[in-house]
Amino acid sequence: MQSLIIHLTGTDARRENVATLRETLPDARIVPAVVGRTEALDFPTAPGTLHAPSYPFPLSAGERGCFLSHRRCWEAIADGPDPFALIVEDDLHLDPILWPDTLVLIARNADETCFIRLPAKEREQVTSVTDSEGAAKLFTPRTIGLQTVAQVVGRQAAQRLLAATRTIDRPVDTTLQMHWVTGQRVQTILHSGVSEHPGPSTIQKKSRTSGKLMREIRRAIYRARVRRRPQV
Repeated sequence: MQSLIIHLTGTDARRENVATLRETLPDARIVPAVVGRTEALDFPTAPGTLHAPSYPFPLSAGERGCFLSHRRCWEAIADGPDPFALIVEDDLHLDPILWPDTLVLIARNADETCFIRLPAKEREQVTSVTDSEGAAKLFTPRTIGLQTVAQVVGRQAAQRLLAATRTIDRPVDTTLQMHWVTGQRVQTILHSGVSEHPGPSTIQKKSRTSGKLMREIRRAIYRARVRRRPQV
């Protein structure tokens, strides 16, 4: 299995962690991250109204760059010879005790059609477990969680996601929740040994205190609408 590490080249903040990931992950290579303020300007975007439910916040430059960085990885998988690959962001941290069990689960279950999330925050509710190894459990969540620190993406899944995101109107993790748009089933492995390396997010947005309450209300309404469309 090939591993694709999304990393903003030329920056020092996560260079040491990337070096560790290159030594730890199978057949790892760096995929240069897209710079949202410059490289992402020409990519088609919409103001949150492309799909239902509509997304209540404008895309930031960092979110555009993050989305297109993942699309760059999907393109590499779609055009590559391997049936699937691991995509990780450069703040990934691995538990050496739990991670080997996750690799076993991936080897048993990944194929060209798969999209398997390895979330850093275990917020999804475990329903019917498809497979397990040690503490790691593979299942299909009814509501797909957020964040994209690590995922296994099959070649056919990558092709499907590329076709569904020729125009973008919300962040990549929010788009991946919309299985009714992408046509892609998303599975999750919990207790996978995946966490985030400490440090600030490269796409974190700051809001004025006066606008935080309204933002949280809009976010809650949006998430409630997403929960009304569960995976079967």
